[in-house]
Amino acid sequence: MHEGLFDLTGKIAVVTGAGAHGGIGHALALGFAHYGADIVVADIDKEGAGITGEEIESIGRRTLVATVDVSDEEQVEDLFTGAEEYFGQIDILANVPFAFPERVRPHELTLEGWQKTLDVSLTGYFLCARQALRSMIENDTGGCILNIGSIAGMTGVGRGNFPYSTAKGGVTQLTRELAVEYARQGIRVNAIIPAQVLTPALENMLLTNPRFRDTIANEFLKGIPLGRLMEPQDFIGPAVFLCSAAAAAMTGVLLPVDGGNLAMNAGGSHTWPAGE
Repeated sequence: MHEGLFDLTGKIAVVTGAGAHGGIGHALALGFAHYGADIVVADIDKEGAGITGEEIESIGRRTLVATVDVSDEEQVEDLFTGAEEYFGQIDILANVPFAFPERVRPHELTLEGWQKTLDVSLTGYFLCARQALRSMIENDTGGCILNIGSIAGMTGVGRGNFPYSTAKGGVTQLTRELAVEYARQGIRVNAIIPAQVLTPALENMLLTNPRFRDTIANEFLKGIPLGRLMEPQDFIGPAVFLCSAAAAAMTGVLLPVDGGNLAMNAGGSHTWPAGE
């Protein structure tokens, strides 16, 4: 009865932001493949997407590699048209990319910086979800959409996160609305809510910027009871679960993978004062 709950064999998964130079998207593409899915690897980074494609083929799964800017409507339409022509169906969409061109206070933010962040981090999710929904409805197969949100979309963060947090707040509501709209058609829409993730880009910052490294140690970890940053591999299990038969009754879920960040009161602490 419980055999194959997490088996994705025969499923086709489109993973955006899946290039090998990224973080969560790369991990999800490989994770879905390890659990049996064939993968459409989509990323604006052509080289990184190609590397991920080779890794998936080495696992023994089929793959289609596409270079795409998810904020471009025509490119997104071409991505899904190509995926359907190659694989015949789409069962899973994982929306992963984000843009964060400026970290400034809101009154100093340029319209260009605001728009770029929303174009990739929110509108791109809508464009990809729209195409996936069209395919799933036309084929009458149901399916799963998984959005990568953020703790920044659940609570106020400050520190120049305004456009990113606003976009991720939009992803939160996009997830809920689509879940309600398409549940009767067997399409489940859920989101994973990460805390700070040790991506290659963040690792590079830690190695090259001592001040930033100290900020991570002294500030970020204060809000994470587990006492460590998240790693891309931490998201494979939750993602496979939400996109598998194991979560067949779950839609509209915002699943924190945050080391306990959202569970802790803003004035709380996971350490005792020194000497007590």
